[in-house]
Amino acid sequence: MNIIHVIVLAIIEGLTEFLPVSSTGHMVIASSLMGIGKDDFVKLFEVVIQLGAILSVVVLYFKRFFRSIGFYFKLVVGVIPAVIVGVLFKKHIDQFLESPLIVAFSLLIGGVVLLFVDKWFNKTTVKEEAQINYPTALKIGIFQCLAVIPGVSRSAATIVGGMSQKLTRTAAAEFSFFLAVPTMLGATLKEIWDFHKTHTPLFTGEQLKFLVIGNIIAFIVAMLAIKSFITFLERKGFRLFGWYRIVVGAVIIGLILSGHTLEIL
Repeated sequence: MNIIHVIVLAIIEGLTEFLPVSSTGHMVIASSLMGIGKDDFVKLFEVVIQLGAILSVVVLYFKRFFRSIGFYFKLVVGVIPAVIVGVLFKKHIDQFLESPLIVAFSLLIGGVVLLFVDKWFNKTTVKEEAQINYPTALKIGIFQCLAVIPGVSRSAATIVGGMSQKLTRTAAAEFSFFLAVPTMLGATLKEIWDFHKTHTPLFTGEQLKFLVIGNIIAFIVAMLAIKSFITFLERKGFRLFGWYRIVVGAVIIGLILSGHTLEIL
């Protein structure tokens, strides 16, 4: 892994983490194409740079995080399903992460869903986070569990889950952002702990430099992506993201079926 790989992956993370297109799926494919997918540190890097992305949520929505204690309880309730699934199925999840073909099919299927989600859930009554109750937060958290499959997209799963509970597109997207903070923080700490078990010292000087640079880039890019996404979502909805996922998924499947090798992670 070199500095160019770091910059490319960090930009991809920042651009796609909060969009319904799957940041993990894009990084899996990018790592494969760049030939760095087999490196343990690359796998760690792709998770840890999420810290930069989630920090952008805290900065952009700073006041929301200090409005009420109930806000945090909702996030705890919403993250419980992901914690349970992550603990029980960690080995299976790691196997899923090894297949660009699974990413491609997930992108394709998820894209079809996004083409119709605006029509399916157009009777909205919940316009802001304060109106979300605990059962609704739990249901959205259950939807988030679908994101253990690379290519599904944590953002897409939670936004669709929120809209299914009568949240507006904007309210569902923002709650998805908030729910990402404890979810990705927990995943990052778990990944670092697992890496620590088999690597001494934990990081080399170069690896630490890569992590710092990657998080800074992911933070800056994610700030811009979130602002643009909310504006676009309010005006246009999800159809463009659906078509994008379908095209990307179909291209990847076509490359694999035609004999082009995407290096398995």
